[in-house]
Amino acid sequence: MKPNTRTLILAVLVTLLVGILIGRWWSSPRQQNMDMSHPEVTEQAGTNEWTCSMHPQIRQHEPGKCPICGMDLIPVGNLSGEENPLEISMSPTAMQLANIQTEVIRSGQAEKEIRVIGKAQADERRIFSQVTHLEGRIESLEINFTGEPVTKGQTIATIYSPNLVTAQQELFTAYSLRTTQPALFEAAREKLKNWKISDAEIDAILAEGKPRESFPITADVGGLVLTKKVNLGDYVMRGMPLYDVVDLKQIWVLFDIYEQDLNLVHVGSKIEFTFQSIPGQNYAGKISFMDPVIDPMTRSAKARVEVPNNNGLLKPEMFASGLMRIPVGSRQNQIVIPSSAVLWTGERSLVYVKNPDSDMPSFQMHEITLGSNLGNEYLVKAGLETGMEIVVNGTFAVDAAAQLAGKPSMMSPRTIPASRMDTIPRLTEVPPAFHQAIGAILTDYLVLKDDLVAGDIVNAPQIVSRLFIKAEQNATGGS
Repeated sequence: MKPNTRTLILAVLVTLLVGILIGRWWSSPRQQNMDMSHPEVTEQAGTNEWTCSMHPQIRQHEPGKCPICGMDLIPVGNLSGEENPLEISMSPTAMQLANIQTEVIRSGQAEKEIRVIGKAQADERRIFSQVTHLEGRIESLEINFTGEPVTKGQTIATIYSPNLVTAQQELFTAYSLRTTQPALFEAAREKLKNWKISDAEIDAILAEGKPRESFPITADVGGLVLTKKVNLGDYVMRGMPLYDVVDLKQIWVLFDIYEQDLNLVHVGSKIEFTFQSIPGQNYAGKISFMDPVIDPMTRSAKARVEVPNNNGLLKPEMFASGLMRIPVGSRQNQIVIPSSAVLWTGERSLVYVKNPDSDMPSFQMHEITLGSNLGNEYLVKAGLETGMEIVVNGTFAVDAAAQLAGKPSMMSPRTIPASRMDTIPRLTEVPPAFHQAIGAILTDYLVLKDDLVAGDIVNAPQIVSRLFIKAEQNATGGS
């Protein structure tokens, strides 16, 4: 057999020996009287106990070291027989150090805060295409770049149109026959008017007595140029767009409403919002339209708010942050508590309620039933009443103190009854015989360990034999 194999076998044998000895002691009749299948709430009265801050299940009647981690034990405190076993008391100094704050429960209309992100967009109803009503060649452009302002009636370009020259010549001929054929003259005027040439311009042409070669194109609407679609010298057809123009005196702000909040938000819901680029300026409005289709990528729908922009500060593509306070439920008297007051343990939701009749601040754990999540608050369906004072800051500190005191807490909703405290084995209450047996075995075990670490297995068989003999003696002798 190889040395490494022997070493492994010896280590396993030693581990088994220690396990057999501990199992023999643990299964003794004294330990079999323990029954913890139905724990209830209690606390030993009139006892000064010490515990470990990391392992609160440790209890000892005198100071010392924690048998698990070796930390110094701390006092649990003296408990009088009249103390409520469900409450945890804390001194004002301890509350101040832990920054524990309380708040009295009041009823009212529950509101959910919904924070949303949006972006400014041009009002689609105020976007226009400026087209030409004549066919011809662009002779000059008065608007030459995107973003340039345009006013209604302003000349934006001039155009040379052969068809317009011909139509003017027809007008002169009909004008000479206006007395005998007035209908022909009216038809010639109407043809020019269909090309958006006003009566004043027609009269000016007749007064000049000769055709004009270039005609101005005027803006039908005012605003800012979004897109420039024509250049100098281009030949354009009638109805071809020259510019896209937008009126920004009113804009849209489109907010993303996520799927889980769509049942609360509707047309008419109020919203307050700000823009990152305009700090200190607050806006408010109402939702005028909800997108009926959800974006499959973001799982959100757009909510539209119309905002006046007469001063021109708001520009498309600006980011906005919005806040909505949506009433939840139909009852007026609803209990709402801060989310910082709630402890969650799986399916259970807990809060700590302050005892109003105690001289020293004391708290008791209450299990509650939560309703809707309101952002920074929760709607409470059951478990609390108006007028109760609950912990809203430092809840974990109160719960930690309850755990150290052996009281009901987040992790331990119930403790052990006093009538059965004597049946619970204390880790520090080890029989002397067990100490002696472990000491005798550990002496040989440490020697064996040093030999195995050094690679010396010559004396290992003798040590293992002694360990077997000592273990058997202690196992048959009891503990």
